[in-house]
Amino acid sequence: REREKDGRAERKVMILNFLCVSRIHVIFIYPVDWTVADVASYFTAAGFPEQALAFRTQEIDGKSLLLMQRNDVLTGLSIRLGPALKIYERHVKVLQRTHFQDDEAFC
Repeated sequence: REREKDGRAERKVMILNFLCVSRIHVIFIYPVDWTVADVASYFTAAGFPEQALAFRTQEIDGKSLLLMQRNDVLTGLSIRLGPALKIYERHVKVLQRTHFQDDEAFC
């Protein structure tokens, strides 16, 4: 059980290396537990400050983010296609894959 927790903690650190509250402090929580502000901070730090506002406006928290489908990101947030594709492919899918792999490890 401890080994599973250690592996999950390592993946968590890899995922959250962008989620900075300041240049020094990093929030070490699972994406499923992110608040709307955490999601916006993640995308701002990842280089999408304009698009982060759309996530905040639509009140997308971590649970909602992990449930988003490609079409939700491409059309539901009303953001430009190029950034929307990058956000979905490079961030949302990666976060989902990591989160759901973690869940499978505990089954």
